Amino acid sequence: MYGGSQSITFSSEDFIFSQIRCPKTITAIIAGCTLSVSGLILQIIFRNPLAGPYVLGISSGASLMVAVGILAGQTFGFLSGKSFVVLCAVGGSFFITLLILIISKKVSSNVVLLLIGIMLSQICGALQMALEYFSDPNNLKTFVIWGMGSLANTTNNDLLIYVPVAILSLLVLLFFIKPLNALLLGQNYAQNAGINFSRSRFYLILISSLLTGLTTAFCGPIAFVGIAVPILSRMIFSSAKQQVHIFSCLLLGSIILLISDAVTNSLIPNVALPVNMMTTFIGAPLVMYLMFRNKHW
Repeated sequence: MYGGSQSITFSSEDFIFSQIRCPKTITAIIAGCTLSVSGLILQIIFRNPLAGPYVLGISSGASLMVAVGILAGQTFGFLSGKSFVVLCAVGGSFFITLLILIISKKVSSNVVLLLIGIMLSQICGALQMALEYFSDPNNLKTFVIWGMGSLANTTNNDLLIYVPVAILSLLVLLFFIKPLNALLLGQNYAQNAGINFSRSRFYLILISSLLTGLTTAFCGPIAFVGIAVPILSRMIFSSAKQQVHIFSCLLLGSIILLISDAVTNSLIPNVALPVNMMTTFIGAPLVMYLMFRNKHW
């Protein structure tokens, strides 16, 4: 018999699993799901397989607003933690998306629209560089590390916000299956099918921006997942039903990010490379392959 209460001790392996490995794995799954589905939504709305959060400048808008939060916020003392960063990222992504949508009403060419998106991305990048130039070095280091993209920055407390909001947004998207199928065939078809085109498009853009901004806030900008995974889904499943592609994007996006994270942690011993680098190496060749395969583009 031992008197008194016994304290529960955790081994280092338990700590690594519960506090590092498990949150990182969950983050990779959720980030892959949100970015890929966000890209699928935008490709349907713009009816262009090259549309995506990264190419259209949505991620750049989120990064710019996060730069304002981290760099200018800490300088002037109005930054209030990671929640403020999340709000900045969602607001920046939503603003750029609405701006792209407004421009799309004036421009009929998808190629021109994509070029405008790239230019908006460059403008956001230039403003971000200006903030970096005039910022405090300590704040700049924090933002640069965030900008490299990482799945290891989220904690179990962060997942209490990240996971429910992401899952709720994805569940809400299921109510827009019919508008998604109709929008794929154009505005006139959607209206003839009884779809409120403007309202459906607005809510879909809101969902896409929320998914992109949320993931960008917690993981930093992750390139090519939003554009490459929907393309890969259409290459594997030749179905016109968007519910098929939504679920395939959820699966493929999480698998690709999990593989990318595993590779970045295995290339160099004791060094974790930015996951953004690996997703670019995987996504860029896939997009180029599709462009060469479809020469009529």
